[in-house]
Amino acid sequence: MKNHLVRTHRSAEAFSRAEHLAWRIAEVATDPVAVAPETEEMIVNRIIDNAAVAAAALTRRPVADARAQALAHPYRPGAPVFGVPGTYSPEWAAWANGVAVRELDFHDTFLAAEYSHPGDNIPPILAAAHHAGRSGRDLIRGLATGYEIQIDLARGICLHEHKIDHVAHLGPSAAAGIGTALGLDTETIYQAIGQALHTTTATRQSRKGEISSWKAYAPAFAGKMAIEAVDRAMRGEGAPAPIWEGEDGVIARLLAGPEAEYSVPLPGPGEPKRAILDSYTKEHSAEYQSQAPIDLARRMRDRIGDLGRVASIVLHTSHHTHVVIGTGSGDPQKFDPEASRETLDHSVMYIFAVALQDGTWHHERSYAPERARRPDTIELWRKISTAEDPEWTRRYHSADPAEKAFGARAEVTLTSGEVIVDELAVADAHPLGARPFAREQYIAKFRTLAEGVVDAAEQDRFLDVAQRAGSLSPDELPQLTFTVSGEVLARAPKLSKGLFR
Repeated sequence: MKNHLVRTHRSAEAFSRAEHLAWRIAEVATDPVAVAPETEEMIVNRIIDNAAVAAAALTRRPVADARAQALAHPYRPGAPVFGVPGTYSPEWAAWANGVAVRELDFHDTFLAAEYSHPGDNIPPILAAAHHAGRSGRDLIRGLATGYEIQIDLARGICLHEHKIDHVAHLGPSAAAGIGTALGLDTETIYQAIGQALHTTTATRQSRKGEISSWKAYAPAFAGKMAIEAVDRAMRGEGAPAPIWEGEDGVIARLLAGPEAEYSVPLPGPGEPKRAILDSYTKEHSAEYQSQAPIDLARRMRDRIGDLGRVASIVLHTSHHTHVVIGTGSGDPQKFDPEASRETLDHSVMYIFAVALQDGTWHHERSYAPERARRPDTIELWRKISTAEDPEWTRRYHSADPAEKAFGARAEVTLTSGEVIVDELAVADAHPLGARPFAREQYIAKFRTLAEGVVDAAEQDRFLDVAQRAGSLSPDELPQLTFTVSGEVLARAPKLSKGLFR
């Protein structure tokens, strides 16, 4: 890996295109280096993981609305939409599938200087590959690029410090991945990256206060914009440049300012793209920084015993966890039993309380309105707070995979004065956790979440195709989806009409 210094340059300053971060990313995207077997293995795992969480979310209102919008745009060749037959305009297919994948906040994650859900790259890159008649090998190469670029940007450029949403790294990574999958040249990918970044940079209010369904829509929008940016760039249309380093560019005006410097690591020529191996999926349908606390709560509940004896619980954790999903956010909504699912998903206090009481976590039951309104849950929930611990913050940012941690130390004070303490650095499903996920666990997650949604024969067919993804012909690639019965789709709430009927 080579670290690239990225800073603002005045318009009058000599700054060659070859030094632009967007150009360097485009060069990574066009590097013909082979995908390593272990990287391909993990890409297939994440294709299965995305399909699993999409199946579980298929009848939820935001997903049904996004699907209805896509179905208003049939197109050939086009791309498939989860749950239904036919093909649709690829940007709309990516939109619908992206919302389905993100709705439950249940797929993969990478945390460093910035947050990311790199599995969000799969819907737009897959849709573009479907539409363009590319092979499974092209898809694998494109996804290796998408993961690499988003994760490398997340390592080097912090967005949330400046209240910019993390999907600002997704637009460029998806555009780069599409460029790889389609075999585009460096110039075209460079222009697409610039357009994608310019159109997908927004504030973090989508994940603050009253969190709405837009939390799931924002990444899908970035994927949709990436496809449109590639289309325009292929036609010869340009982008703002230099998009990161310009005098009025992203760094100068949206991030740390004209004097700031960032260091972004990227693979050198001929160096395999392996970043996906540093990411991790979720066993529980909750924000990633609550994965270890859920497992910690399950481990502590027997030691605590009667939860009515709890006087207070303090979760000592990293700065990120404290300010994003903890009491450091200052969000009263995180203690509101009437809050949206999206808000509860970003309240580690609620999550820890329910995990302590139930000893488990479920993507629907744990968020049910009646569950959040239980008086004993509310009482326990409001006894929980978070506190930033410098050591947990240091471990969160550690470059050493053996030391990097996203957990917490829980201090439970009982009414008797007794204090029970335990800690967990990484979730059980983490590569260094008690029960790391491998192919068997990804398939089991798919089977569990698809139960009652995708019939058994269709599950078998999809899993067979997914596990052969790298060898699929262009004619076979559209099979990398699943359909469900009309009865299943009818479970979705009745939808209001929009502009697209």
